[in-house]
Amino acid sequence: MKNVGIIGCGDISGIYIKNLKGMFAEKVNVAGVCDVRRERALSRLTEYSAGKLYASAEELLADPAVDIAVNLTRPHEHFAVTRAALAAGKHVYSEKPLGATPEEGAELAALAEEKGLLLGCAPDTFLGAGIQTCRKLIDDGRIGDVVAASAFMTCRGHESWHPDPEFYYKKGGGPMLDMGPYYITALVALLGPVCAVSGVVKTSFATRTITSREKYGTEVIVDTPTHLAGTVEFECGAVGTVITSFDVHAAQLPKIEIYGSEGTLSVPDPNTFGGPVKLYLPQDGAFREQPLLYRYCENSRGLGVYDMVCHMEDGSPLRVGAPLALHALEVMTGFERSYNSGKYVQLGAKPPRPAPLEALLAT
Repeated sequence: MKNVGIIGCGDISGIYIKNLKGMFAEKVNVAGVCDVRRERALSRLTEYSAGKLYASAEELLADPAVDIAVNLTRPHEHFAVTRAALAAGKHVYSEKPLGATPEEGAELAALAEEKGLLLGCAPDTFLGAGIQTCRKLIDDGRIGDVVAASAFMTCRGHESWHPDPEFYYKKGGGPMLDMGPYYITALVALLGPVCAVSGVVKTSFATRTITSREKYGTEVIVDTPTHLAGTVEFECGAVGTVITSFDVHAAQLPKIEIYGSEGTLSVPDPNTFGGPVKLYLPQDGAFREQPLLYRYCENSRGLGVYDMVCHMEDGSPLRVGAPLALHALEVMTGFERSYNSGKYVQLGAKPPRPAPLEALLAT
């Protein structure tokens, strides 16, 4: 049993606390919560009986009872909070992205290694039943040799519904660092690491006006690209096409598709844990939905924390570790680096594909 402390009690924290106290309670205990807005932390603590209310992140990190700090702060705060937690001797699981730049991510990974601590990072959705079933279908050769892949995430941004959307248009935000982690991590889990990327990026609108109720009418200056289109070369030889955008009102694009010599695999939304998974084979002449073969079909956020704890307790593979998050960060930032330099960007260290889940649903 490991004690976790939650730093940051925004929208995503509720499902984390619920699952850590429920679905993963056999190995995880929520020791307490904190947030710069005390009333928000108090609300989570009251709603979920989430242990102790810490006055600050510093107080939480000073508590010897806390084994793992779960960093659910805003993206541009991830680096500083994770660095402070590692410096305090805590293992860390951070929401995505690991940092705003590969340099930030590398510094955190080096600090964790220096101190002998684990550093894990979201997303953990690739451990869900949907993508794990896709992984097995690919590994079993159902679509033959993988030739190519596509991944598309398009929307009109978050200012119409999110209560506090400014950070999506600042350093560490944008569609690639916000939603790209789900898509890039899923692709790496399915096909293996990336060798090189190229890209074109743009900022379509200089400002955004918030129309959600809490900050209606507030104008936000956009400091990050909001439409990114790129090409990805995988170490396995496959070629990927990736688009992420906050500039599109509507589209009819697939989330992720994998194209093989013998068929096509339609991968479910990588921001979810379940299906549907659909397989096209020429002899069928149509996409056919496939049964999900693994657990975690429902919203299982916190599964990455559980993965870390299992690794700590029984030596099982660590699937959500820093090398995967750092690789995803290098891929995601590579599109803008390619555009700014006018060159194809070769990537550095390439982690192995994360180990698949071992337990099939049938067992």
